[in-house]
Amino acid sequence: MTLAAMVANCQHEVVEVVASGLEAIQAYEKHKPDVVLMDYWMAKLNGATACRNILAKDPAARVILVSGWEPDYDLAADYGAISLLSKPVDRQRLEAALAGAAQMLAF
Repeated sequence: MTLAAMVANCQHEVVEVVASGLEAIQAYEKHKPDVVLMDYWMAKLNGATACRNILAKDPAARVILVSGWEPDYDLAADYGAISLLSKPVDRQRLEAALAGAAQMLAF
């Protein structure tokens, strides 16, 4: 199951699926979603660089990075993401990350 399908299965709307960091920045500017789930390894800008770019334009943006690589440091915090989901992403961890992002919206 793709990450987008998992998000929809968790009762959240998916507004766009993109293939590159550059497209992620453009999609964020177009849709201003509540949460962005973004792979760390993407073409034309990795997810971390795209995350920094999105946050530079909108410091209130909530980005969750997804990666098959598990660094020995806090990758999410280094780039401003609210969390990091390791691949393969399971539904429980995805739901928890989305709930955490939604809780941030309430404040």
